Amino acid sequence: MPQYYPFSAVLGCETDALDDMGLALVLTTISPEIGGVLVRGEKGTAKSTAVRALAAVLPPIEVYAADRFSVDPADPAATSPDGPFGTETETIVRPVRLVELPVGATEDRVLGSLHLERALSHGKVEYEPGLLARAHRGILYVDEVNLLHDHLVDLLLDAAAMGQVTVERDGVSVEHAARFVLIGTMNPEEGELRPQLLDRFGLTVEVAAPREPALRAEVVRRRMAYDADPVAFAARYRDADRALTERVESARERLAKVRLTESALMKIAEVCAAFEVDGLRADIVTARTAVAHAAWEGRDEVTRADIRRAALLALPHRRRRNPFDAPGLDEDLLDQVLGDDELPPEPPEGPAPDDPQSPPEDHTPDQAHADGPRDEAGEGDSGQAPTDSLAETPAEPDLEQPMTPPAGTEAGSTVRATAPYRPRLLKVQGLGEGEAGRRSRALASTGRRVGARRPDGPTGSLHLVETLLAAAGKQSSRGRTTGRVELRNEDLRVAVREGREANLVLFCVDASGSMAARKRMTQVKTAILSLLLDAYRRRDKVGLVTFRGTEATVALPPTHSVDIAAARLDEVPAGGRTPLAEGLLEAARVLTRERMRDPRLRPLLVVVTDGRATGGRDAVARSQQAAEYVAGLGVTTVVIDGEGGPLRLGLALRLAELLGAEHLPVAEVSAEALAGTVRSRTQKGAA
Repeated sequence: MPQYYPFSAVLGCETDALDDMGLALVLTTISPEIGGVLVRGEKGTAKSTAVRALAAVLPPIEVYAADRFSVDPADPAATSPDGPFGTETETIVRPVRLVELPVGATEDRVLGSLHLERALSHGKVEYEPGLLARAHRGILYVDEVNLLHDHLVDLLLDAAAMGQVTVERDGVSVEHAARFVLIGTMNPEEGELRPQLLDRFGLTVEVAAPREPALRAEVVRRRMAYDADPVAFAARYRDADRALTERVESARERLAKVRLTESALMKIAEVCAAFEVDGLRADIVTARTAVAHAAWEGRDEVTRADIRRAALLALPHRRRRNPFDAPGLDEDLLDQVLGDDELPPEPPEGPAPDDPQSPPEDHTPDQAHADGPRDEAGEGDSGQAPTDSLAETPAEPDLEQPMTPPAGTEAGSTVRATAPYRPRLLKVQGLGEGEAGRRSRALASTGRRVGARRPDGPTGSLHLVETLLAAAGKQSSRGRTTGRVELRNEDLRVAVREGREANLVLFCVDASGSMAARKRMTQVKTAILSLLLDAYRRRDKVGLVTFRGTEATVALPPTHSVDIAAARLDEVPAGGRTPLAEGLLEAARVLTRERMRDPRLRPLLVVVTDGRATGGRDAVARSQQAAEYVAGLGVTTVVIDGEGGPLRLGLALRLAELLGAEHLPVAEVSAEALAGTVRSRTQKGAA
């Protein structure tokens, strides 16, 4: 029975009709130097199916039978930690490996580490290869790559770019080749990758389910046929897969012969300059992709069509300036820069291209964009986009838009937030054990060492002192009084480290009439948007509950997609009475559900209100009871006071006391405002 669904059976991956996803996957296998592929798309769009099927259509490779690092026997410069190997060493031909990296993998699992049991039981320092060694000359696949910790994504991308891994730890020094095709898939609804990490992927494609009923029916028809008889279904597509394998192999052989002419290279530079991408990685990736596409199409020279297709795959995600920007490319501008004429042929040998008397034929001052690169001083070739600012806000935003209110509520109006600022850090109290992040204190795989414990598996960061201490008290029972210490498996201790974790940040927002004043609601939404941006950077999960009129609504169930939360925030109307109790109780229900789903994910409840309670009978008494109930959940809570004007009732402060929460005026959410308050109070105290 075939292990994976046939690649050619995936809609859009047919050899002669590749869509963006199929083409990107094929091109990066033809030229791994492109730097891998990131496939972004909604759930159920065959992302994982296509990637898992890709390995089966790639040409097989030859390796040494006893080599765990899969070096190429035909490459005399290739070395392996398991070597050296002679000419008589047995070799085998095997399929390309598809190595899947779990989201919860540790750095030791990825890089490899000292084999603790063999080191202490047999006195041998032995390196246990990680996933990068296993993926050499194959495919490394990361599903839900947006949920992988940032330092691991950086590690993978560095290895993919360098083609080599160096491990220096636990007394082990190992260097081995790690040239692989890196493929990541993600659902943007679960959260975005940071712009810096997006830029490190060579190509990015967006996929979506087809909307045409005939195409959707064909997908269902194929899937049901595969489930009914996988062997017969695979046989139907065997010839198509074999043809794809032969075409990939032919393109690899042709790759080194494809000419990237001076005019083509200049056109690539013009395209990248026109789209104002940062650094030079975009130019390099676009050039490599254009060459690979020409090889795939059987051409010996890069054409305008190759550059256009390469730009559509290599540039959209590099235009993101800020976390909430969506990837995209203006195809009209691309066509305008490329022009309608085909690239001129390679000019005959003559004066050097930098000779001012003989400029390239296809590059004139009129063709260059006046704007040029965005930053001539340059940020180096790191390719990292800034993350501390968002897209420019229009000078006079449309602050009010009529909207249809929910049933049972009064008509409301929407108010948009202005440009966000750097907020103060809000943290969950205590020490957690959740997923790695950047907000609250937690026991983690990285960070400062705070203790030791028995290892859960064969690898880990050995805590030598604690291991020796654990063994020291048992030497007499083991019959040893002098000489070397006898170590056994039960003596092993690995380091316990304290780092940072991600949290669930649940916003409970008062959208009633008392908060509907334009200036006040703008200030409140700007504060929430700033906190959302902070949650994005700290890898948090976010949710949004709003209350107005007579009811509370879960505007956004907890998700990693801060982008969606920001969009929903803009859509929240304001007006009507204040059902404070309903808002608190709905927030409590969301927190209870999330605690059952993931007990390790500690929540931070942010209640944004002026503290008034006017919705329903006995509104004040019910809101007090609801506050006491939420306080009983033991959740770290912050009340952001949206009350403004000269006459203040202090109701939000009273609510914070009932919740056992920190009280924070909306004007003090900004880190700069908080610093200014501290300075002024310090100066008054000194006076």
